[in-house]
Amino acid sequence: MNLTKSSTGDEITPLAMAIHKLVNGLPITMRTQNSKGVRIEEGKVIDNNYTGPILEKVLKDGKIYNGTPKEGSYKGIPILAVPLKEKDGITAAIGVIDTTQGIYSDIMQMTKRPEQIKPNNSKGEFY
Repeated sequence: MNLTKSSTGDEITPLAMAIHKLVNGLPITMRTQNSKGVRIEEGKVIDNNYTGPILEKVLKDGKIYNGTPKEGSYKGIPILAVPLKEKDGITAAIGVIDTTQGIYSDIMQMTKRPEQIKPNNSKGEFY
């Protein structure tokens, strides 16, 4: 797959579908810098000429977005969107829509492995 700033929704669908499967079927949106992209839900392409306010924001700012949009197709639903950067700038933006209303994100946070706990022996306690 050759992902460019002008790749179309049809061209980026295989990558977006792979991400959709990786996140256990949560909706995915993806677009490139110069072309509208793809919106996937329940294993199907809903729109292959898609853009949304969060993808637009990520393409413009080049920063990760983690929040709940106030407009667009996923208004009121938590979204995590990231830019795909290369040497010559931002190539694309990918968004995962947390239709579990944040439960998915909470579970991911709760199931992180705790860091190695080092004993604090500075108080003269035995170990």
